[in-house]
Amino acid sequence: MLRKIKIFYFSDSTLGYHEVKYFKTKALVSVVVLGCALFGAFYGINYLLGDPLNVTNQNNLATENTVLKDQLRQLTAKATFVQKNLDELANHSNQLRLMVDLKTIDSETRKASVGGSLNTAEFGFLGREAGTLLAGSYDILSKLEREVSLQKKSYEEINKQYVANQTKFKHLPAIKPAQGPYSINGFGMRVHPVLGVWRMHEGVDIIADIGAPVYAAGDGVVRFAGRTLGGYGSVVEIDHGYGYTTLYAHLSKVQTRQGTRVKRGELIGLVGRSGLVSGPHLHYEVRLNGRQQNPVDYFFDDVDATRYRAQLANAK
Repeated sequence: MLRKIKIFYFSDSTLGYHEVKYFKTKALVSVVVLGCALFGAFYGINYLLGDPLNVTNQNNLATENTVLKDQLRQLTAKATFVQKNLDELANHSNQLRLMVDLKTIDSETRKASVGGSLNTAEFGFLGREAGTLLAGSYDILSKLEREVSLQKKSYEEINKQYVANQTKFKHLPAIKPAQGPYSINGFGMRVHPVLGVWRMHEGVDIIADIGAPVYAAGDGVVRFAGRTLGGYGSVVEIDHGYGYTTLYAHLSKVQTRQGTRVKRGELIGLVGRSGLVSGPHLHYEVRLNGRQQNPVDYFFDDVDATRYRAQLANAK
């Protein structure tokens, strides 16, 4: 059985000992008061010395931590929204690539270029929540950076191809080089009108009067201009580049010279009946990489040289 401890003090006035009443309560109150006083003194001294122990900053750091977490959440949401816009931009980019004759960037190639995730161990020094938020935001931003780089490269390719196409299209033999009717079945095997035998007709005949103008079907360099010893008579042959060449035969007069650079719609000769022919007309051929093509396939919407020259004049 525990004994109750009592505290006594000696009184000078009564010359006797007296018991201290409520000692435990008074002692506890004294300890609390003393603790508060010591804490206040410690806090005050620390504040006066410029807070070397970072006591004041702890509360500020906790507040900043909460604010930063909220900002990270907002940043992640905005980055996700930007990602959706980039997805739409990628689809638009593929449409433009098709328009300029470039291969599209398929989803697998795109994922390989912008995919990959960040090693979250890099943020292991942070708390779980903060580390997860920061890793997620950084991961999305890294993917956005790679996506922007990919799209930038794609649009550079599109622009480069577009510029190249503008030059290429000018060189394509894309107009009817003389006015007059022609047979859409003129290319291929047929009975020669003079020899009366079956043989390959490697071009198309455009019926016109002697002296009718003949125009270059596309930009290029005159490879040959003059009289031949074969059945074609007087001819002009143009090298358009990109594998294309054109031949204009049975001319009555050649209006250009070998080595001359010509533009689409430029006068190069006059219709005639030179060579082995039964009547005046322009024999016109198109070759691609040395192989004969049906010229009719290159008469886009039956645009002839006269109409093309008129369009160019109106555009100036």
